[in-house]
Amino acid sequence: FRSPCPDSVLYCRPTPGLHLWSAPQHFTSRGEAVPAPLPSQARVVICGGGIVGTSVAYHLAKLGWTEVVLLEQGRLGAGTTRMCAGIVSVAKPIFIESKMADYSNSLYERLEEETGVKTGYVRTGSLCLAQNQDRFLSLKRLASRLMVLGINCNVMKPKDVAKLHPMVNIHDLVGALYLPQDAVVSPPDVNHALAMASSVQGVRIHERTTVNHIILEKGHVRGVETDRGTIECEFFVNCAGQWAYELGQASETKVSVPLHGCEHFYLLTKPLQQPLQPDVPVVMDMDGRIYVRTWQGGILSGGFEKNPKPIFTEGRNQLEIQNMQEDWDHFEPMLSALLRRMPSLESSEIHQLVNCPESFTPDMRCLMGETPGVHGYYVLAGMNSSGLSFAGGAGKYLAEWMTYGYPTANVWPLDIKRFGNLQSSRTFLRHRVMEVMPLLYELKVPRWDYQTGRQLRTSPLYDRLDTQGARWMEKHGFERAKYFIPAGKDLLSLDQSKTFYKPDWFDIVGAEVKCCKEAVCVIDMSSFTKFELTSAGGQSLELLQHLCANDLDVPVGHIVHTGMLNQRGGYENDCSVVRLSKNSFFIISPTDQQVHCWAWIKKHMPNDPQLHLEDVSWKYTALNLIGPRAMDVLSELSYVSMTPDHFPSLFCKEMSVGYANGIRVMSMTHTGEPGFMLYIPIEYALHVYNEVMSVGQKYGIRNAGYYALRSLRIEKFFAFWGQDLDSFTTPLECGREFRVKFDKDTDFLGCDALVQQRQVGVSRRFIMLVLEDHDTELDLWPWWGEPIYRNGQLVGVTTSSAYSYTLERHVCLGFVSAPSGEVVTPDFVNRGDYEVDIAGQRYPAKAKLYPFSSLFAQQRRRKDDMELSNFQGK
Repeated sequence: FRSPCPDSVLYCRPTPGLHLWSAPQHFTSRGEAVPAPLPSQARVVICGGGIVGTSVAYHLAKLGWTEVVLLEQGRLGAGTTRMCAGIVSVAKPIFIESKMADYSNSLYERLEEETGVKTGYVRTGSLCLAQNQDRFLSLKRLASRLMVLGINCNVMKPKDVAKLHPMVNIHDLVGALYLPQDAVVSPPDVNHALAMASSVQGVRIHERTTVNHIILEKGHVRGVETDRGTIECEFFVNCAGQWAYELGQASETKVSVPLHGCEHFYLLTKPLQQPLQPDVPVVMDMDGRIYVRTWQGGILSGGFEKNPKPIFTEGRNQLEIQNMQEDWDHFEPMLSALLRRMPSLESSEIHQLVNCPESFTPDMRCLMGETPGVHGYYVLAGMNSSGLSFAGGAGKYLAEWMTYGYPTANVWPLDIKRFGNLQSSRTFLRHRVMEVMPLLYELKVPRWDYQTGRQLRTSPLYDRLDTQGARWMEKHGFERAKYFIPAGKDLLSLDQSKTFYKPDWFDIVGAEVKCCKEAVCVIDMSSFTKFELTSAGGQSLELLQHLCANDLDVPVGHIVHTGMLNQRGGYENDCSVVRLSKNSFFIISPTDQQVHCWAWIKKHMPNDPQLHLEDVSWKYTALNLIGPRAMDVLSELSYVSMTPDHFPSLFCKEMSVGYANGIRVMSMTHTGEPGFMLYIPIEYALHVYNEVMSVGQKYGIRNAGYYALRSLRIEKFFAFWGQDLDSFTTPLECGREFRVKFDKDTDFLGCDALVQQRQVGVSRRFIMLVLEDHDTELDLWPWWGEPIYRNGQLVGVTTSSAYSYTLERHVCLGFVSAPSGEVVTPDFVNRGDYEVDIAGQRYPAKAKLYPFSSLFAQQRRRKDDMELSNFQGK
């Protein structure tokens, strides 16, 4: 490359003057333009005039909203939108992100016709390259998932790559994925088009207006204070991008918006001697950590380096994003990767090295939805360098959310309520985004774990378990044991095990599962969310009867498994509720439901000082004793009979265990195996654990982790919220009709929807699939997201899977629908021939609507018969 010219300019120009369609300007007697006055009130105020904010305004206007005001502290599109590389790709790691990008693509394509504004849209397609077999497998898995969404893609050989892009060096490639529908656009022009279309539909846009403070009253948005006056409003949308975190702090009740900025670099060349055609495919060489697209006859190339540079730790220090300082030393590894991939660029002349900020979140997924602490306060930010790809779809879903109370797709992976205040530490965010940014192009095998921001929330038993070989995973900031490495194993090799095939921990987890079935295991499940709901009178029962589909009016000490449903009959929470006393209830929910479940209950709680909800997650250590000898262990420690006659299933007693009193012992395990849950006040946790392990030695006790728990629950057909269940899944679709009490005295949320669904039938069903002709040792493993075929037709997708050590085969859980859209009956499920697609290869599977417990018994009988015949033969 030749040196850059000194008079270089940024790739993206700022949006031209918008006086033709923004709020009308006023003029002084000298003819000087002054900003139009702000309206005194509006229905919704959107902060942020980038492509995300204008997309929200556009879609709200399309849904019929009036009195929409959009405020931008600088000029429209002069933030990160102006610096965006302009690539729209569906190559995203999860379904909802690919779905949003696909919608964005179609929206940007039609915007020019709708508005008359040229957006620079060119359908180029994208080539995702693979330099090794693991990357190629990940691309094949992506291709299978995209086919579920109806997105066209082709897995191809290296020689086919050369036919599509003349400059790509293919000699070190093993394959590629071609996405023909991907495109490039001019981001500021798309932003301009969205703003113009919004303005035509009545959205009032005000530039150079800074939001200083959000006015709240009794937990509701009431207005916005700006440097030009106050606007009363019912809704506020934080689309402030880089400054969304600081803006979240600008209210009496601080709103957590966990994101942090990093520098992002890309290179621009002058036109090549043989200019590339505008429709040459975008190249994504993730193993080289770079992307490349055409730009004005030359190329634009950026990437995601291994050592990112965090920025902007405090304050909104720029009204508009400017090109930051060049750092050629920092960009050198990506430049080298570019020259390896396209050697002919060696003689090209550099136009500019652009350095611009991008904001990243703790898990590489954007932040969307209503905040848990403030009604009417919505957020759409943290795009992780995919703002252009996501903006159209994300704006659509957020507008639907604000209009109907929910979006038309499951957006839980992006819901801001998956985080809490605990992820808002600036130190945590700074360290985590330094890991997150490189991970965008890192090869991610199933069940990989973040390395930063760890040991934030731990059980009192953490150190004790760690010394016994625990290997840890993190959920909602909480450390949970995956499995326990026995003494003498190579700890380092297990920690570094990365594969799409049979993992190194296979035998370790198998031994833990075997112990759960034949003896007794203890699993620390302290991370589970725990609430106590109490009242002076019957208010607590009345609230739960309204929120829960099951009947909570049960005798004291009984445990009820129930869903908290929305008006559509979908799961907002899946929980276990214990009636501690007449007016006191203990609610146990999944770990990542802590913020979401709290917000859902508080949203429906009446303003009654005698009704109290408390998060007691931190007060209790939870131990799960699983196995047939669990009752023997507890009997010795409590001097109380723990047999089913004295301690029936789904029952709770407060009792002493060892020297500790007040332990809540519950006859359930979350896996279907016999055993007990112990909820222990944290000061007693270490004592109770030590006593359990000491007494349990004679019964073969050992520690177990969440991988064993997963295997047990999946082979018993137990669905988990956030993996199998979501806000669109009803109890009738997942075989939980028995947990819905239509005849209880109180109408519950979602009852009408379920009654109607029961009358017309369900259009999809949750099923179990056991893989056949699948070699655990040699074949790729299923993990989640694999397409399900019935009689050769695509009918669904897996939601979770695990190896069943009992069946000695893989078990997948997932939903199937009829291709023609008719009611899915048990007969429909049972009559089909099923296959599960793993990275393009289909494996036959046996489908069931109930657990394979009968098959377990058949296998044991066959094994006994075989042993008997062998004995007789001898």
